[in-house]
Amino acid sequence: MLVLLVEDEKDQRELVADILKDHGHEIVSAESVESAIVELKNLEKIGQVPNVIFSDWKLGSLTGISLLEYIRNNKINCGFVVATAYGSVQHAVEAVEKGADDYLSKPFQTQELLLAITKANTANNLRLQNSALSEQLSEQKNLVELVGSAPCMQKVYDRIKRVSNTNATVLIHGESGTGKELAARALHKMSQRHLNNFVAINCGAIPENLAEAELFGAEKGAFTGATERKIGKIEAANGGTLFLDEIGELPILLQAKLLRFLQENVIVRLGSNEEIQIDARVIAATHRDIPELISSNEFREDLYYRLNVVPLTMPALRERKEDIPRLFEHFIQKFETQYKSKAPQLTTEQKRAIYDYPWPGNVRELSNRIERFVLLGDAEELSFNSNSTHKIDVTSGFEIPPDGLVWDEFEKDILQQSLDRTDGNRTKSAKLIGLNYKQFLYRLEKYQL
Repeated sequence: MLVLLVEDEKDQRELVADILKDHGHEIVSAESVESAIVELKNLEKIGQVPNVIFSDWKLGSLTGISLLEYIRNNKINCGFVVATAYGSVQHAVEAVEKGADDYLSKPFQTQELLLAITKANTANNLRLQNSALSEQLSEQKNLVELVGSAPCMQKVYDRIKRVSNTNATVLIHGESGTGKELAARALHKMSQRHLNNFVAINCGAIPENLAEAELFGAEKGAFTGATERKIGKIEAANGGTLFLDEIGELPILLQAKLLRFLQENVIVRLGSNEEIQIDARVIAATHRDIPELISSNEFREDLYYRLNVVPLTMPALRERKEDIPRLFEHFIQKFETQYKSKAPQLTTEQKRAIYDYPWPGNVRELSNRIERFVLLGDAEELSFNSNSTHKIDVTSGFEIPPDGLVWDEFEKDILQQSLDRTDGNRTKSAKLIGLNYKQFLYRLEKYQL
């Protein structure tokens, strides 16, 4: 054990040092508060901290309490024992209130000294353990919805922890339903911005003619229907975090304005010429292949590099199947609590089916199925035999008829079939035939469907 011994009387200092050395302790000595601080800084340079500081009360014009306050104010993790020939109840109370672990009155016996050193070291170890536990609990709370211990998820957790407390822009990649927004929220919660707003916007869900006002805001009268000033999402995130979900769907004209914000940290509301300084950390997410969009001139390359400072990939559920049992239990507990309903017990075969299913909708699909299972109490909600979502590669068996075909009629028929299959749900219809939502809406309008 490394002990920093602070005593202004040379003979006393040497005596205590000899006792501690005889009992296996390593000693660094100082004769004043100032010299003790110097020794602490020297130890810090070589990556060491004393386990315990044993200090006299009276140290010239200062006291051991002055050193104790320095230790606690600078969050130096070590035990602390104060000794004095001027022992009194008042000194003992003050020492404990300031954070001392023990207090000795001179003269003291060797065993009293050794016991005080051991007690202070034990107290410090407990503080360190409690601090580590509190940090882990805090991380677990911030990552509460990101469940899993697979190696690929451990990489996700590690990257979140490394970059959360920075202002670096993060681009989260991953299929739909993998938890990209949960990762963004974890980045926000673990940052110094966690007390400020987390503002999320889905770039593919806002009409193109309103997208600029949604992002940048608008002054009264800037466009028809603008009856009052509108604060945009970027401005609302000032001091906090802006999450741009499905960034690949952002209109190309707005990409240039977003790039300027990322470069200059300023915005201009629609209908205004005044620049507004904004301090917001930007996190973006996409399930699309951005380099492919760049090659087809649908996405700005310079914006991509501005967003992709720190890439973060959320793995598909099929890539971490070992997490399925843990996720299953997590969602069972969550929805049993939410609906105050007990889920039926599953057979081994049913549990095996859950594990073997490919989960094309990822964690979101798993969560939705378990929610229905708990809410309805019906194990058929977890049956996959009649609800397979495997897609067939029609190109492998489809041949153009010898007389050819009318493409518009063929495309219209496919669109109508997809709508019929999903009871008119346009989002599901678009997914069913492999189109993004905007492409699908364009074709519906084209054929007046």
